Amino acid sequence: MTALSDHRPGGTEGLVHQRAYLDWNATAPLSPAARRAMIAALDLVGNPSSVHREGRTARAVIDAAREDIAALAGASPADIVFTSGATEANATVLSVGWDTIFAAGVEHDSVTASVRASKARTVPLPVGQDGLANGVAFAKEVLGGSVPLSRALLSLQLANNETGVIQAVSDFAALARSHGVAVHCDAVQGAGRLPLSLNQLGVDYLTLSAHKIGGPKGIGALVIQDGSPFAPLIRGGGHERGRRAGTENVAAIAGFGAAAAEARQALAAVDQMRVLRDRLEDGVRRITPAAVIVGAQSPRLANTSCIALAGQAAETLVIKFDLAGIAVSAGSACSSGKVGKSAALAAMDLPDDIARSAIRVSIGPTTTSADVDAFLAAWSSVTRRPAKAA
Repeated sequence: MTALSDHRPGGTEGLVHQRAYLDWNATAPLSPAARRAMIAALDLVGNPSSVHREGRTARAVIDAAREDIAALAGASPADIVFTSGATEANATVLSVGWDTIFAAGVEHDSVTASVRASKARTVPLPVGQDGLANGVAFAKEVLGGSVPLSRALLSLQLANNETGVIQAVSDFAALARSHGVAVHCDAVQGAGRLPLSLNQLGVDYLTLSAHKIGGPKGIGALVIQDGSPFAPLIRGGGHERGRRAGTENVAAIAGFGAAAAEARQALAAVDQMRVLRDRLEDGVRRITPAAVIVGAQSPRLANTSCIALAGQAAETLVIKFDLAGIAVSAGSACSSGKVGKSAALAAMDLPDDIARSAIRVSIGPTTTSADVDAFLAAWSSVTRRPAKAA
């Protein structure tokens, strides 16, 4: 099992307890390479906008990281704009001033909230119980002429953070762009798990987050195809070629770059993760045949399982697993604390008892067979119903 420092009150702080961390889609553990890069960058005194040697040294760190992140995204370094995270990157794209935005209910909250806050006409994309956006419905909207397509944007995620379902982004993008509709793809969950290429996806905008791939929290990137419509969300300086004001977070960017370089190598571990994920799901079905694996018939990320068992409460399961030494999630980590079923699962029109019982298990390159065994042992225990009184 994964050894993590478990800081608890009552005199046990600092003790290392064996825990299984199975919540990589919420945040990945900080990689040693990212940690080293950040520590080295913290010793740099110069402002990266300064022209003296200290400033140029800091700028060189940013430039090197930008190249690594561009390589991960299949883009040019000039296309990369650093942000405080994917939430800001998504908000930046969606606030450009679109007349029409196409988006599905399975998008991350940072997308759906920005869509609601915009003044654009919103065209919802229907989603099936398989978690896939309906391409036929989108084609009818685009080809039917019912929606003005001037300054229109399609926002479609690469992979869902809760179910792992992978969308056919390149197919949607080909149709959209052939009719003048710009395309934004939230690729946060796909990085390090799927090959990325701005051009092969055919999108105008791509968003990334460092802490999903082993980098630090609080840093992300917006990848912008050259010539795509753009307006800065944060103004006040010429940083990031005038696209995002504010002195760059050199240490976080350095960690992001190191993590991006590792994420490209992590693609080699995808098959290993798929084997562990499938063994976990097979075990769940063996223990509880009534369990539902949401999106199991669709293309999915190799590291993600969304497991539902009618009659259970997702929030309660998460707490029970935590007490058993296992970290899992219910819904998006960005929506934690909310009571009720996931908005993404609601958009899939799943039965209420399935949507309200679903938990997410997400693994990473360092997940072990012992972690899966621990989860299955806990699953057998926490889903056991108490015997009825005679």
